[in-house]
Amino acid sequence: MDSYLGSAERRRILRAGAGSVLGALAGGLLGSSRAATAQPLTGPVPEVDRVAIRVVTDSYLHLFEQSRKIGDVQVQRVGQILPKDKSNPRVLLNEWGLSLHLESAQGAETRQVLIDFGWSPQTLLYNMDILRIDPAQFDALILSHGHYDHFGGLVGFLQANRAKLKPGLPFYLGGEECFCTREAGIGDASGNFGYLDRRAIDDAGLKLLFAERPTVIGGHAFTTGMIPRESFERVLSPTRMTVGIRDGVGCFPDQLAPEKRNMTVAPDDFQHEQATAFNVKGKGLVVMTSCGHRGVVNSARTAMKISGVTKVHAILGGFHLAPHPPDYQRQTALAIKELNPDYLIPMHCSGEVFISIAMQEMGDKVIRSSTGTRFVFGA
Repeated sequence: MDSYLGSAERRRILRAGAGSVLGALAGGLLGSSRAATAQPLTGPVPEVDRVAIRVVTDSYLHLFEQSRKIGDVQVQRVGQILPKDKSNPRVLLNEWGLSLHLESAQGAETRQVLIDFGWSPQTLLYNMDILRIDPAQFDALILSHGHYDHFGGLVGFLQANRAKLKPGLPFYLGGEECFCTREAGIGDASGNFGYLDRRAIDDAGLKLLFAERPTVIGGHAFTTGMIPRESFERVLSPTRMTVGIRDGVGCFPDQLAPEKRNMTVAPDDFQHEQATAFNVKGKGLVVMTSCGHRGVVNSARTAMKISGVTKVHAILGGFHLAPHPPDYQRQTALAIKELNPDYLIPMHCSGEVFISIAMQEMGDKVIRSSTGTRFVFGA
C-alpha cells in the first residue's frame, strides 16, 4: 500500500479532486483497474479479402428461412438442430439484445472477434455452443456502448470461458462512460439498468483498452471511435448515467469529458458509442452500428471519412429507430439510400416500421436478419 500511496497514479488522482480520490481508491481496492488507451489508427485502414458476420443473439428467429446467395452475399441460415440420437432437438434462443461474431480473412491470416454480449449469459453461451463458436479462437472483444442489452451476458461469458481465452485478450470500449451505472425509464416506470463489472474484466485477465479515437482491431477491422453528430439524426436519451464510484462500481469522473465530470446524473448522449467496420477488397466498407444511438448515417459517414473509402458495401446492426416517428424513420431510410450501400441488414432495435419503409425505398438491397444467420461478404 505504501508504494501505491507514493505513486504517480495517486498524484494524478489527487489532482482530479476529492470525489475522484474516494471513487478511485474504492475502485482500486476492489480490483477496478483503469484502462489503457488503444493505439489510434495511423495510415490507411486494413483491407480484408472476406468477412463473415454471425448473429449470435438477437430478438428474431425464423426456423424456415433458407440459406441462399443474395447478390454476391452468402446468407447462411440456422434452423432447428435435430440430433441423430435420442437427445432432444435444439433451437437457438432469442432475447432483446445483440451479439455478433466476426471472422475475417486476409490471405491465409484469419481473425475472430466478438462484438457485444447480449442480455444474458444463458442465451449467449447456449447459442455459441449450438453455433460452434470457440472463444479460444477470439483475437479481441469489443463493446459498442454501455447498455445492459449489449453487455448483460459478459460476466457469465467470462466466468465460463476465462480459462479458454487467450492471455491478455484485448477488450475495446469507447470510453470510461461505459462503466457509469445507468437508470432507464421515466417516472414511476424508471429503475436500475445495470452496470459494467470492471472487476470481472480484471479477474478474466483481459487487456482493457479505450478506443476513443479510430483504432485497428486485430489488424483486420477498425473502429470509428467517437461518432460526431453531423447529420439530421437525433440522439434519444433513453437512459441516464450516474457519475462517480458507488460501492466499488461506476465510472471515474476524471476520465469523462470535462463537461460531465462534476455532474451527478447526466443524460446519455452516447459519446462513448463506437461502430466497427471492415474494408473488404473490391467491395467497400461493411459497417456494423450495433445499436446506432449516434445515428446510422452518422456512423456510416464516420467510417467513410476515417477510411477514405467512399463505397459502402453493407450497413448492418441495430439502428435504434423503433422509438422514432415514421416520418423520421423515412427520412433516415432516404438518407441511407443516398449513401447507396449494396446491402442494408437491420437488426435488434431497428423496428418493423423502419424495415418496411426501407424495403419500400431500397427493395432487394434490404436483407432480413435472423438469430444464427451468417452473412459472408467478399471472396
